[in-house]
Amino acid sequence: MKALCAAAMLAVAAPAPADACRLALAFALDVSASVDETEYRLQLDGIAAGLRDPAVRAAILGPGGGVALAAYEWSGTHQQAMIAPWTLVTTDPALDAFAARLAAHRRRYGEFPTAVGYALGYGAVLLRDAPPCQRRVIDISGDGLSNDGFGPTAAYREFDFDGVTVNGLVIGGEDLELISFYQFTIAHGPDAFVEVARDYTDYSRAMLRKLLREIGRDYVAGLLH
Repeated sequence: MKALCAAAMLAVAAPAPADACRLALAFALDVSASVDETEYRLQLDGIAAGLRDPAVRAAILGPGGGVALAAYEWSGTHQQAMIAPWTLVTTDPALDAFAARLAAHRRRYGEFPTAVGYALGYGAVLLRDAPPCQRRVIDISGDGLSNDGFGPTAAYREFDFDGVTVNGLVIGGEDLELISFYQFTIAHGPDAFVEVARDYTDYSRAMLRKLLREIGRDYVAGLLH
């Protein structure tokens, strides 16, 4: 009996196989001093709306395994905080609950600089605790250049980003220096890309496009098998 109980406990504790999860996707939201409360809400609400979009929902819940989601906010060197921990989404209620958690969150920080390298390092460590998935992606949004601590180049050198993709969402479509920074310094790994929002009011549209590109390709591939 004891042996059977031990075996059952091991079975429950065993991590899901990688083929049960297509994608581990971590959202990283900018909460530096340049982001006011309205702009922060537009980020959270934009992600929540994107996840609830019928096309994104179909992609997440489509064939080929679930999608693991997490979210955190970042600003200065030591100002990173979890918004929502890893959730393996395989059902409508799980997806709705994750979106609702984003919409209900209140920011932890608001008066600190922009430490992109530290934000990436935090994401790399966070991915260690993700369910085993076929792909691992950090989805980082921001409206400014890195101005505190080490930068993205040092983060990619010092942290384990093997097989990890970092995609960017630039908030500020007229800032060519910022777009270039995201395209050539932040974007990293297999199939990395950068989406651009004109401003925070355009964030929801840009996030939807980004989610369809990140998750939708798996959905289409699953339909073709």
